Amino acid sequence: MYNRHTSSGFGKPAAAATPGPATAKPLKRPTQARAVFTVQAIYDAFVRIWRRDGWAGVSTRAVALETGVSVGTLYDYFPNKAALLSGYVRHCMEQLLQAIAQQAVAPPDLSWQVRLQTLVRLTCGVHTPELPWFDAGMLAQEAGIAEAKHHRRVHEELLAAWVQVFDVCHDLPTRPSAEAIQAMHLSVWGGRRYGLLIGLTEAEAAQWAMHMERLCLALVREG
Repeated sequence: MYNRHTSSGFGKPAAAATPGPATAKPLKRPTQARAVFTVQAIYDAFVRIWRRDGWAGVSTRAVALETGVSVGTLYDYFPNKAALLSGYVRHCMEQLLQAIAQQAVAPPDLSWQVRLQTLVRLTCGVHTPELPWFDAGMLAQEAGIAEAKHHRRVHEELLAAWVQVFDVCHDLPTRPSAEAIQAMHLSVWGGRRYGLLIGLTEAEAAQWAMHMERLCLALVREG
């Protein structure tokens, strides 16, 4: 899910492992400010190790050492590296949803074209330095921890975000149907994941994202 770059966010696949769904659950979510800061530091260390050494280099001990927190503190949240990956994937989704809300929904004076272009850009994951890193190797590992119900939940949450963007587009020529909104969402989100899978280059990803913007804009204009 969710990529980030080499700059565009698309990278080359890494060999997949099988973490095992039964063990791939964080123990708890941070709620207090200090805990949120600690978990963010853990995620940052996880990404640094991932980009340097790949999945094989990730371990709870290595992440604890990289972060500077105790292994016991890390285990309070993540009992193993599969749970850490699971928590990080969820973090990527939450950050994407937050970015959509802040950039495509909340601003009061955007035209519908700008809102839709922003939504598509964020969902494509191209030119999005504000979003967490996610690459093809992480997508490969995701297959070992994500169940069908997890994919369904992500689909529903992202689709709801797309609907919310259209809800605040008061200058639309014609509001797209629910089926058209879902088709746009599935085209962009599915294309992003497949682009990661086949290893699109940065330039190819940018071209794809540009054409997805044009297709979505044309679909709305045509009604």
